[in-house]
Amino acid sequence: MCGIVGMLDTRGGRSIDPALLRRMNETQHHRGPDQGNVYVEPGLGFGHRRLSVIDLSSGLQPMGNEDGSVMVCYNGEIYNYRELMAELQGLGHVFRTRCDTEVIVHAWEQWGAACVERFRGMFAFGLWDRNQRQLFLARDRLGVKPLFYAMLPDGMLAFSSELKALRSLPGLPRAIDPCAVEEYFAFGYVPEPRTIYQGALKLAPGHTLLQQVGAPPAQPQRYWDVPFKLHHGMTQRDAQGELIERLREAVRIRLVAEVPLGAFLSGGVDSSAIVAMMAGLSDQPVNTCSIAFNDKAFDESAHAAQVAQLYRTAHHADTVDTDDYSLLDTLADLYDEPFADSSAIPTYRVCQLARRRVTVALSGDGGDENFAGYRRYRYAMAEHAVRGRIPLALRRSVFGTLGKYYPKADWAPRVFRAKTTFEALSRGLVEAYFHGVSLMSDQMRAQLFSKPFQQKLQGYRAVEVMQAHARRSPTQDPLSLLQYLDLKTYLPGDILTKVDRASMAHALEVRVPLLDHQLVEWVSGLPPEMKLNGGEGKYVFKKSLEAHLPQEILYRKKMGFSVPLAAWFRGPLRERMRSALLGPVLADAGIFNRAYLSEMVEHHESGRRDYSAPIWSLLMFEAFLRKEAAA
Repeated sequence: MCGIVGMLDTRGGRSIDPALLRRMNETQHHRGPDQGNVYVEPGLGFGHRRLSVIDLSSGLQPMGNEDGSVMVCYNGEIYNYRELMAELQGLGHVFRTRCDTEVIVHAWEQWGAACVERFRGMFAFGLWDRNQRQLFLARDRLGVKPLFYAMLPDGMLAFSSELKALRSLPGLPRAIDPCAVEEYFAFGYVPEPRTIYQGALKLAPGHTLLQQVGAPPAQPQRYWDVPFKLHHGMTQRDAQGELIERLREAVRIRLVAEVPLGAFLSGGVDSSAIVAMMAGLSDQPVNTCSIAFNDKAFDESAHAAQVAQLYRTAHHADTVDTDDYSLLDTLADLYDEPFADSSAIPTYRVCQLARRRVTVALSGDGGDENFAGYRRYRYAMAEHAVRGRIPLALRRSVFGTLGKYYPKADWAPRVFRAKTTFEALSRGLVEAYFHGVSLMSDQMRAQLFSKPFQQKLQGYRAVEVMQAHARRSPTQDPLSLLQYLDLKTYLPGDILTKVDRASMAHALEVRVPLLDHQLVEWVSGLPPEMKLNGGEGKYVFKKSLEAHLPQEILYRKKMGFSVPLAAWFRGPLRERMRSALLGPVLADAGIFNRAYLSEMVEHHESGRRDYSAPIWSLLMFEAFLRKEAAA
C-alpha cells in the first residue's frame, strides 16, 4: 500500500520541478513510510511513498520496463499478479522482480488500456508511455483505492492519492465548489467525481483517463460496472454453497503478504464471516482486533470475543472512551475536505490498534451494499410497495401536503415518524431514497444556506447525483437499484474513504474480500428476494454462514459503529459546538444563514430536536475552513 503523485505537461516537454514533486510526495509520507522516491524526465514527474507488503527487497517505485520507456507509480494490490506474470512471460515479457507493480508495466505493453480489465484487486496508478506520449490513470472497480487529479491552468495535469498533495501545488485553483457544498450537506461527504475544490476531481471507481500530450484535456472512461444480471435457475441451496466457495476464495487470495496479517473483528456478520474463512485457511491463529466502548449502548466487544473464542484467534481488544472527541481536528487533516461520518473516530482507533500487531488487515466492508443489509432497504421497500398502489399525482398531492404540515418527531421510533414517511410516499423511488439517506433534507439545506450562496447554486440539487447514477443503472428492480446507488455513492464516498484515510494514517493496509469484483458481480445476479427476505437483510449470506457462525451472531440486531453525538453536543462539546456554529469562521464564509445556525444550536441544546448529525457536519466544515485559512 502506498501513496502516489505525478505531473504531466500536456502541452509539451517543460521540466518538472523535482523539489515540488518531493514536497507533494512528502505530504503522503504516512501512506508509505518504508521508502520514498521520485522520477523526473522532460515533461513528466512521478513520486511514490512505499509501504512494503510484497517483494520487500525489489519493489521500489516508480518502476519501468527494460528500456524505461514505460513507467508506473502504483498504489494497491493485484491479487492475480502471479497468474498474469506467468501469462505475460509466456508472451515473451521479461521480469526483473516478483512484484505486482511490474505486472502493470508489461500488461500495458501487451494489452494497452484494456489491461485494467485483467486486474483483480484494489489499485490506483499512473502510467507513462514515452513512445506514445500518453499518461494513463486508472482506479479499481469499486473504488477501494483513491485517485485525485487536476488540470492546472498552465496545462499541467497532476494526480495523487490524497487531495493534500494537489493542494500543495501553487497553481491549483482552490475556490470552493458550491455544488460540492450542496452535496456535502446532503450526503455527509463529497461524492465522486467532485472534490470540495472547483479545480480538482476524483477519478470515479471503475474509470480510466488517457491523456495524450498535445491533445485537449481527456475525459474519464468507464471500463466496468456492476452487472446485476440475474442467474436463472439457481436454487437457494445452490446459491448458499457457491457463495461460501466464492467468499473463501476471495479471502484466500488476500492472504498473500510478507508482513504480519490479521483482521478487524467487530462481532457483526461481515467481519465474523471474514474471520471464519481466514481461520479455515490458516494453520496459525488469526490475528484479530476489535474496539470496545465504555458505554454498553455502543459496545459490541462481547460478540467479537465470542467469535474470537470460537475460532481461537489471537485476539486484541482496546477500550475507547465514548468521549473520544479529541480527534476532531485530526480528522480534518486526514480527510482534506469536509467529511461528516463520525464513525471515523472509532475507525481511526481500531486501525491504530491493529497497526501495533499487523501491517495488513482484512475487513468486512461491502457486505451491506452487496447483500442488502441496511435497514433503510427494508423501509424503502415497504414504502415502495405502498407507493406502487397509488398514482403519483395523488401521492404528491395528499402525502406531500401531509408531510409538509405534520410535526417533526426525531425523538420517536421510526415507525412513528409519520412526517418522514409521508414525505417519502410523495416522491419517486430514487428521490425518496435520497431523502431518506440525506444528512439534511432539501428543506433544511434551503434554510441552512444564505441567499447569495443559493444563487450560486443556480437551482442545483444534490439529488442529481443519484438521479444520474439511476439513469445509467443496469437494473430497474427497485431493491437492486438502491443497492446500485449505494455502490456508486455511499460505498466509495463514505465507507471506503473513511477506512482508507484512517488506515493509511497508521501505515496499515486494509483488504476487502467482500468487494472482490468477481464476487460482487456474482452476488449482484442473485434474486433480490435472496438478499431481503421477509424483512431479513443479507438473507442468503446469513443462511450460508449458519454452519460457520452462531445464530446469535447472525441474527442479532445490527448496531453499527457509532459515537454518542447527541450527548456530546449537550455536554462536553457544547461550547465547542457553540463557538464553531456561531463563530466568525462560518459567519465569514458567506455560505450560511446565521439565524438558522442559531436555531439549530438552541433546539438541540433544549432537546426539542436532535440535530447531532447536521451539527457534526458543520463542525467538520468549520474545521476544514480553518485549515484552509491557515494554509
